[in-house]
Amino acid sequence: MSLSDIGNLMCLDKDGINPGKGTNAPEFLIKASAKALNESGGRNWVPVIVKETGEDQYEVIGNSFIFAVAEEAGLEKVWCIIADPSEQTSQVTKILAGEFVPKVNLSTATRDEIQSALQYLIEKPNSELKGVKLAIATNRIDEAPRNQWKNFEPVTKLSCGITRGKKLDALKEVFYLTPEPTTIKPVIDSGVIIEPEILKTLTVAKLKEMARERGIPGYSGKRKPDLIKLLSKS
Repeated sequence: MSLSDIGNLMCLDKDGINPGKGTNAPEFLIKASAKALNESGGRNWVPVIVKETGEDQYEVIGNSFIFAVAEEAGLEKVWCIIADPSEQTSQVTKILAGEFVPKVNLSTATRDEIQSALQYLIEKPNSELKGVKLAIATNRIDEAPRNQWKNFEPVTKLSCGITRGKKLDALKEVFYLTPEPTTIKPVIDSGVIIEPEILKTLTVAKLKEMARERGIPGYSGKRKPDLIKLLSKS
C-alpha cells in the first residue's frame, strides 16, 4: 500500500477484508440494517476503518458493525478508510467508533475526570455502582493519595459506597493505575519530624496550612498527593 493511501476513502473488495474481532451487535440489528442498506442502493455511506495486512488484504479496526451489515447485505464492494497499521491508531479508532471504552489513569486523574468516569459507571443500565453517591465518591477518591496506589483496594477504605467485589471491579472498566515511583521525605513541622505515612493521614486543609506557613507558592489548587510532594521538597 502506498503511504498516500492512508486516510483515503476507497472502495475495496469485501472478500479481501478480514472482519477482525467482529461486532457483538444483536442479530436483529444487523439483519434489519442490511435490509435498509439494500433498499437504499447498497452503498455504506458510513465507511469501515481498515488497516492493510498484506497485498490487497485488509483487517477491520473500526466500525465493525458497518462491515457486519455489509456482509449480511451481500455487498461485493465496501467503502473503507485506510488507516496506518500502528496499535495506537487501532486503539483510538475503536474508541472513536464507540467500540471500546477509554480508560483514565486514576493515579493522576483530575477531579473532573474522576467525576465524569464515576457518573458514567453509576448511570449505566444495571450498574454495579447504583446507589453510590457521586459527589461523596468523587471527593473521597480525589483527595486520596492515589499516585501511590498499586491496586484499587484502597478505595474500599474511603467510606464512599464502593466495596470489595463487583463494585470495586466495576472501576476497572474506566480506570487504570500507574503508581509514581517517587520517594516522599519526612517533613519537619514546628520542630517535629512528620513521617510520610503520617502526612498521608492529614487533611488537605492542614497540608495547605503547612504549605502557607512555609511560603510555598501554588499550593491552593493542589490535591493531597501534590501537597505532600510540595511539602516534601521544601
